[in-house]
Amino acid sequence: MISIITPSYNKGAFLEEALNSVLSQSFKDWECIIIDDGSTDNTREIGEQWALNDKRFKYYYKKNGGVSSARNYAITKASGTYILPLDADDNIHEDYLSKIVYAFQENPNLKLVSSRIQKFGYAHDEYVLPEYSYKRLLYSNCFSHCSAFKKIDWERIGGYDEEIPSLEDWEFWIRLLDEKSEVLKIQELLFNYRKHKTNSLSNRFYSDPDFYFEMYDLVYKKNKILYDAYFPRPIIAFQHREELLAFNNKIKNTLVFKIYTFLKKTKKKLGF
Repeated sequence: MISIITPSYNKGAFLEEALNSVLSQSFKDWECIIIDDGSTDNTREIGEQWALNDKRFKYYYKKNGGVSSARNYAITKASGTYILPLDADDNIHEDYLSKIVYAFQENPNLKLVSSRIQKFGYAHDEYVLPEYSYKRLLYSNCFSHCSAFKKIDWERIGGYDEEIPSLEDWEFWIRLLDEKSEVLKIQELLFNYRKHKTNSLSNRFYSDPDFYFEMYDLVYKKNKILYDAYFPRPIIAFQHREELLAFNNKIKNTLVFKIYTFLKKTKKKLGF
């Protein structure tokens, strides 16, 4: 069995679309754990109704604690060998589960199964992430949050880190995998990622750049032994990594970053 875990915090407007994509799966041996993370909208009504209509859907309410807390709670309720996180505002192709389970059965050594990503909503292009290597994963996420793993591996590493308010899935992959881990990215567009007018991370960067950089620093501190082993001279390593340079330049060339840097220097000069 594969368990789909679907946290919802005030995402009732999108939840049924996500659940319908699960219901439409060609693979039938699944369960879907809906976690209402303290919502004040109609998430409860939707979750309870779906659980009444089909016993494979299970609804639970918990006090708001963030996405990592909700995912961890959902997995404690899950009966499946495999876990697939699916956010309440996204959806999946009808064959995604069958291809995930087939991949794990064909190669029991796999630690993670993912796919290519199709945007929808306010964008309709492919969401392209970097090709995976473990060293690259340490400085750039290579997998969507809607990637499958084994419950036993979630237990082994202690689940999602609930102290990280953003980038939690990336940090989870860093601990889930290692240099020897076998992974599979299915070369099909099987995960549909909803692009909102302002998605949370990019929106947070523009309104609060310090938060954005603090999250990267927090991921580093949480995994300092790993980073020190792979990048013993981090400044030189940074300067020689084309991907990091491109990302760094992209940020520094944005108007908002230039304004932010100017204001920060001005505040320092004025003694604030």
